[in-house]
Amino acid sequence: MKPYQIAMALALAGAAGLALFGDRTPAADVAEAVVRGGGSAAAAASGSTSTSAPASRARADKAPAPAAVVILPLQARGALIGAAGDATFGANEGVFLSQNWNPPPPKPTAAPKPPPPPPPMAPPLPFTFIGKAAADGAWEVFLARGDKTYVVRTKTVIDSAYRVDSIAPPFMSLTYLPLNQVQQLNIGVLD
Repeated sequence: MKPYQIAMALALAGAAGLALFGDRTPAADVAEAVVRGGGSAAAAASGSTSTSAPASRARADKAPAPAAVVILPLQARGALIGAAGDATFGANEGVFLSQNWNPPPPKPTAAPKPPPPPPPMAPPLPFTFIGKAAADGAWEVFLARGDKTYVVRTKTVIDSAYRVDSIAPPFMSLTYLPLNQVQQLNIGVLD
């Protein structure tokens, strides 16, 4: 074992011996407060004699008496922190100062401009594909819209709203004339 371990073991054994065999009788005496005075009072209390005893008594008489301990009366709560429900209790004027750790709110700016409206879009194609046929070297496509049936070829205008641009299976290209937007309709592959 190392020397410090031996010292620690001896200290532990000594502490255990005191805990087991120490004096456990309670003290019956009550300790009183001791009034401490100047150096001359301490010398007088110790019983030492000096040749200048009358001079030391004169200084002891002129010394101020120790101040008595004064316990102040309780004060009303309202006088200390304000009446109940007072708005200043949690504010900066009260006993407890408040601290706000939140970041400051953003400064108000001008209202953001609304986004521009989306550009106008052509409505979905109102036609239903019925069939197609090759006639005279060109494609004819049969379309239905409600109760009407249309037979269209390239460059055909339907209801002055749609123009057939090209027919090339599997798609047919139509142009929505009011907005000049091109749309495609699936007409199937070659048979």
